[in-house]
Amino acid sequence: MTNNQDEAFYARKPYYVSVQAGSILEDPTAAAYELVIEVNEEERNQLGELFDELSSMDEAEMIHFAQSPFGSASDEQINRGVDGLLVDIYKLLYKWGTPETKSHIATMGLFSEGSLQ
Repeated sequence: MTNNQDEAFYARKPYYVSVQAGSILEDPTAAAYELVIEVNEEERNQLGELFDELSSMDEAEMIHFAQSPFGSASDEQINRGVDGLLVDIYKLLYKWGTPETKSHIATMGLFSEGSLQ
């Protein structure tokens, strides 16, 4: 990469995130979003990989329940992986979020007080 490409790759800019849709948008008018973050391309890619992983786990859950609705795995066991990914996603969103995003995540009750610092 040339120096200008490096600067563009590491420059922070706003993105508009929908956790529910698993989307990270540059254009706030493109679709509904819940949170705003300021990240560089590397950080955006990191968040995108977590969304991809979350989507894959959701698909695996649907297949599991469709094939074995009365299987031996409990809902809690099946959901533990998804919950862990959501915690990781919200921690990054808090870290990179605007003040409004940080405030919203802090009031969601996902984390104990002081654990997001």
